[in-house]
Amino acid sequence: MNDQSADGRELTSAALAQMIDISAVQAFHGEADIRALAEIATRHGFIAAHALPHFVPLLRSLVPRGGATLVGGPVGFPSGGHTTETKVLEARRLARDGAEELDMVINLGRLKSGDLSYVREEVVAVVQAVAPLPLKLILEITYLSDDELKRGCEIAVEAGAAFVKTGTGWTGEPTTVERVRTIAGVVDGAIGIKASGGIRSLETIAAMVALGVTRFGVNTRAAVALVAECAALPGGVLPRAAHR
Repeated sequence: MNDQSADGRELTSAALAQMIDISAVQAFHGEADIRALAEIATRHGFIAAHALPHFVPLLRSLVPRGGATLVGGPVGFPSGGHTTETKVLEARRLARDGAEELDMVINLGRLKSGDLSYVREEVVAVVQAVAPLPLKLILEITYLSDDELKRGCEIAVEAGAAFVKTGTGWTGEPTTVERVRTIAGVVDGAIGIKASGGIRSLETIAAMVALGVTRFGVNTRAAVALVAECAALPGGVLPRAAHR
């Protein structure tokens, strides 16, 4: 089924759902939350559902393989300060437990210290440990200057990450269109962009899609509301923003 218009400027609610990850990755999330996550993700056709590592086997058992929804889990979450060895072990365990994609937090302290070789080698190690599973590199852009953001994007491309992801969503600061524009200017289509953190409007989504964003991390309640809002638009489609 083709959910996009012929000119590529419109997005149906079903296609939007296939751009949105939902998750239950707070420390307080219990088994009931994981079961609800799986049910909502599969019912609405969201592209992925993510849980903390110890709940990935349960999530895997609840989400049918080969369906519209992927199972994912985080590596080095939420600080990014784990050792490289720990991140590699965690990533391999997630892969064994059935995760189909991984979101890893970059080592922010090393990046901000200018230790780019350390950061690059760590990302390469984890990418290679789980290949061919895709790795999204979480930059936590709230804490980065523009120069640091650009270096992080360059490392993601050089190290073979599948996506740059803007943040964990835990900082309380929303991801802005302007910062996504900076990311898009660096990656230039070489890898994907996932925007997450405070994204709550179809207008913001349209502007980010126009910049090349193909994945969004949105909390479950907001994700369901955004898809419903899109379905209620004239023709059931979200017009893409006209300009990058």
